[in-house]
Amino acid sequence: MDNNACCCERKKKRSEEEYRALINRLSRIEGQVRGVRSMIESDAYCIDVLNQVSAVSAALSAFSRELLSRHIHTCVREDIIKGERETLDELVTALSRLIK
Repeated sequence: MDNNACCCERKKKRSEEEYRALINRLSRIEGQVRGVRSMIESDAYCIDVLNQVSAVSAALSAFSRELLSRHIHTCVREDIIKGERETLDELVTALSRLIK
């Protein structure tokens, strides 16, 4: 694995089900973010906005957990079977960014 490779150079072929599930989650999150913007534009009370921001944050966390789970069960598993242990280092780095 080339450590200098841009993440855009690697690809992941997803099933139609996985693709739709992830895109649907992202679409809902986009809607939530637009809602937060609308609240700011309409001078909503700060706590109400913060409650919505918390909901967006929770939705992004759930998206990350789902994507991470799928990554471990597919990409990581396949690379370990092929003997590409660098994937474990990549996973640990990603986890350290996600877990704060």
